[in-house]
Amino acid sequence: MTQTVPVPHGLPMERNAGPFAPPREITRLREARPVSPMLFPDGHEGWLVTGYDAVRKLMADTRFSSRQDIGIVHVPYETPGMPAATEPSPQIPGLFIAMDPPDHTRLRRKLTGAFTVKRMKQLEEHIIEITERQLDEMARLTPPVDLVKAFALPVPSLVICELLGVPYADRETFQVNSAQFLVKDQTLEEKMAAFGAMNTYLAELVTRKRAEPGDDLLSDLARHDDLSIEELVGIAFLLLLAGHETTANMLALGTFALLEHPDQLAELRADPDLVPDAVEELMRYLSVADIFYRYATDDIELGGETIGKGSTVVVSLLAANRDPQRFDEPDTLDVHRKARGLVSFGHGIHQCLGQQLARIEMRAGFAGLLRRFPTLALAIPADEVKLRTDMNIYGVHELPVTWTAR
Repeated sequence: MTQTVPVPHGLPMERNAGPFAPPREITRLREARPVSPMLFPDGHEGWLVTGYDAVRKLMADTRFSSRQDIGIVHVPYETPGMPAATEPSPQIPGLFIAMDPPDHTRLRRKLTGAFTVKRMKQLEEHIIEITERQLDEMARLTPPVDLVKAFALPVPSLVICELLGVPYADRETFQVNSAQFLVKDQTLEEKMAAFGAMNTYLAELVTRKRAEPGDDLLSDLARHDDLSIEELVGIAFLLLLAGHETTANMLALGTFALLEHPDQLAELRADPDLVPDAVEELMRYLSVADIFYRYATDDIELGGETIGKGSTVVVSLLAANRDPQRFDEPDTLDVHRKARGLVSFGHGIHQCLGQQLARIEMRAGFAGLLRRFPTLALAIPADEVKLRTDMNIYGVHELPVTWTAR
């Protein structure tokens, strides 16, 4: 019989153990009961999964549905005390991350060729060029500067815009609205207004590409007559949002973490060949995309517990990536670690399509930044850095940095 622990009210998300550490309550729950019952603000009972093995098993089991239209999935854990969404959310065309087979399979299959390791390798030199140009721009600025604005956000935005065929000049439109869409503490109306603004922009874009396709990924997709405009918009929304938000936050928060771990930073500067391993370790250590929802379509055994059919299940990738059952000294940042098996990109059929692209961007970004700015340092005390605790993708809002000009 599994030991009984207090059932948490809602999802503990307060970063009370430092900017790079999981919430203490999440860690405690993982140690006591890796698959634990939880109570949502409206009294709905569900489950929180924090153990590495259980998270991997759950994400590989398609009986845990990703659909948003069949259960109580969008519970506003970020605003405890507010009533939960008791009505299923409508299915959004093209948003295959929130679909199950066969719909998920049909849409994802149209993208797999675009994100193969081989194709990403072919793009690597160009991504390095984009990164170096942005570093040139940053070097021309007078410090202190905000690393997010000067480097971490422009690089992945430039890359994904070029890949998808989205004019970079329109970046204000999608950056502002995608950021607003990810705000936790907001009304549904505010969230949908941001979503609607992005959809209106993307609908015009994909309609033009269907009429006059170019040499880009959205044009390639627009050539598929079996994809509706609505599906193309949903796919474009997902790729554009995921393609710049996650990598931008990893570049900024990863730099913050390295600056706060000078011994690891020194080792990385001394041996640039460590950068690929360091990228994997930073993804494990930081896990900026943490919380995912699933919905049990059957009674399912997981981690010694029976998750009843109809249950909402919350998955913490951050907790799984810090599980001492999988990683030795998991709360230590170690750029020498071979952090294989991390779940930062998910697992199973929904594993991130763009993971190789993100890795290339981060390798180029961290390597270039450390090489070009050997005296890079925080320009403000660490405890004054504005953390994205109010957002669904973690990171920093700003990272003021300085350096000694050559």
